[in-house]
Amino acid sequence: MPADWKIKEVEGLKELISSYPVVGIIGIRGIPASQMHEMRKTLRGNAVVRVSKNRLIQHALVDERKLSKLSDYIEEESAILATDMNSFRIFRQLEKAKMKAPAKGGEIAPDDIIIEKGKTPFKPGPIVGDLQKVGIPAAIRGGGVVVEKTITLVKKGEAIPPNVAKMLTRMDIYPLEVGLNVRAIYEEGLMFTPETLGVDVDEVANNFRKAAQNAVALSLEVGYPAKEIAPQLLQKAYQNSFNLAMECGMYTPETIGEFIKKAHRQVSVLTKELKSEAE
Repeated sequence: MPADWKIKEVEGLKELISSYPVVGIIGIRGIPASQMHEMRKTLRGNAVVRVSKNRLIQHALVDERKLSKLSDYIEEESAILATDMNSFRIFRQLEKAKMKAPAKGGEIAPDDIIIEKGKTPFKPGPIVGDLQKVGIPAAIRGGGVVVEKTITLVKKGEAIPPNVAKMLTRMDIYPLEVGLNVRAIYEEGLMFTPETLGVDVDEVANNFRKAAQNAVALSLEVGYPAKEIAPQLLQKAYQNSFNLAMECGMYTPETIGEFIKKAHRQVSVLTKELKSEAE
């Protein structure tokens, strides 16, 4: 029989995931306790992060059939994410909450680590040799230490050597990114992975708005009687018929007032011309 605490933990996990419409599995490997605390603070009121043993998380998910496929994404250190927020919005919030972190050595560079040409905060001294030892072309110029040319110190996908990591920290360069890494999120029968969730929600919404505006403009141009633009079509038809009546000199209750105004303007102009000739 499993220990009582394990049974209680699984029950607690089941209660958590059944209380929220959106549930996900996130990776928490390598996140220091202090940064984990800060990340939880940023999520407070929006989402709950529950850390537990992988085996216990799997048991809780298997009992909830609709969520059982989430167990396929449990690996290394994992946690449950439970929220009322839309999957795309919570993903974007988690991405924004990620923090830069220093390398200790041995980590894989997530991107090219580029050292830019220019001044450094260091004063002339042994630091020049230390920079050169790790492959940074440093020299003393104008009473300070400068990097003579821009270089890629570590390429994306390569391991960061310990001596390079130490120098990067001295230069206040933090090449790693620490945060809650979404592996999969379940919402309303759909499973989303980071590849899908990484789309720009604002850009997609703007594209929909632009498409709707273009559709309205096209419907108005060709006179397509869609329900959504019926009032605009009627307004356009009224304006066109009004302009045609004015152009043809057709007297209607709507045009008679404009004809009187037009005649008044013409009389005023004619009066000025006759007065000018008389003088």
